[in-house]
Amino acid sequence: MPPADVGPLLSGLTPDEIRTVIELLFRQHRAARALRELPHEMLPQVFDAVTDQRLADVIGRLEIDDLLELVDFIPEDRRSDVVERLPADRRYELTKAELYPESSAGRAMTTSFIALDEKMTAQEAIDSIRAAGNEDESILYLYVIDDQSCLSGVIPIRRLVAAPPEREIRDLMIPDPVSVSAESDREEVAHTVARYDLLAIPVTDIDNRMLGVITVDDVIDVITEEATEDMYHLAGLSEEDRVFVPATRSVRKRVPWMFLNLAAAFLSATVVGLFERTIEEMVALAIFMPVIAQMGGSSGSQALTVITRGIALGEIEFSSGLRAVGKEFAVGLSVGVLTGGAAGLAAYLWLGNPVLGTALFLAMVSTMAIAGLMGASVPLILKALHQDPALGSGVIVIAINDAFSFFSFLGIATLLLNRVG
Repeated sequence: MPPADVGPLLSGLTPDEIRTVIELLFRQHRAARALRELPHEMLPQVFDAVTDQRLADVIGRLEIDDLLELVDFIPEDRRSDVVERLPADRRYELTKAELYPESSAGRAMTTSFIALDEKMTAQEAIDSIRAAGNEDESILYLYVIDDQSCLSGVIPIRRLVAAPPEREIRDLMIPDPVSVSAESDREEVAHTVARYDLLAIPVTDIDNRMLGVITVDDVIDVITEEATEDMYHLAGLSEEDRVFVPATRSVRKRVPWMFLNLAAAFLSATVVGLFERTIEEMVALAIFMPVIAQMGGSSGSQALTVITRGIALGEIEFSSGLRAVGKEFAVGLSVGVLTGGAAGLAAYLWLGNPVLGTALFLAMVSTMAIAGLMGASVPLILKALHQDPALGSGVIVIAINDAFSFFSFLGIATLLLNRVG
């Protein structure tokens, strides 16, 4: 069974059964690979099933990026004991990696890579690769360094194998390869890898010396984490709220956002209360209030999703955001005219009330236009304030859309009723 399939298996077992499976994995020397693939919320259960020494033996065999990630999930009362039991060289690597900022390339890179001296011949390089083949889990690119260990080029494996044995590496390499600094944000690294269609990207220090490599599997993890973070924030959820976490933790994480949603709902209710007399005069208005709110919410969510994705992928910046905001406003206005016309006509044919049909049409046009405007501008404003564009955008946009949709619909209906009267 592949290590990635062990996680779903463990999720349905009791603590005693988990200990049995973990013991089997240890006996088969597969525990390290299985730990690397487990969902993070299951790690505490697995850690409870093993001793500090055994846990140190297992995680000590992982690449430094995986080791750094797993250490963060070890309970604080055990973490120092487990780290002390690691081999001295692994403790040194761990301490060095922990100096890099959170979410930086330095924390995501692996220090296992093949670097070839630019004065080597092709045959010497092949012999070097053969000697290191069993130590590296994968060889995606061959990097060329100079006497100061500075990155000077990269060689595709096919070019090296096809070259004459006496040809020097410096004549075969592609100079000035794309690289990132150790302090670069992991999300920026992922965008760079995607932009240049790379399988791995070298990480260098300020003097261009090779420090490590970030491979495509780590980039996929970064993209998944960022996508999950944005998706959770748009829904008002915490990243720690996962499938297998205890229900009590999910409740603690969701309650604050639900109270914020409750406040937004009371804001909408207050707006409706301002037009209580209008609703008494035309009770049919209450029938179409959910229609206005639903259409405005959908329009706002669509614009919010498009803009948030554009920001996340680096396709849009605040300086070019005005054009995007204008486009989403125009889209909301156009869709509002089309759907509002259909809704207004349906309301008139259903109830035979031209005032109601006109109010519904005008309210839907204005609501969907403002929804597009808010859905596009709120994440850009949050980004300009150096906040996560996805964090709170959904709640803010929904609150504004609901309040404005009720205000526009009931306000227009009130004006038309007074005019008719």
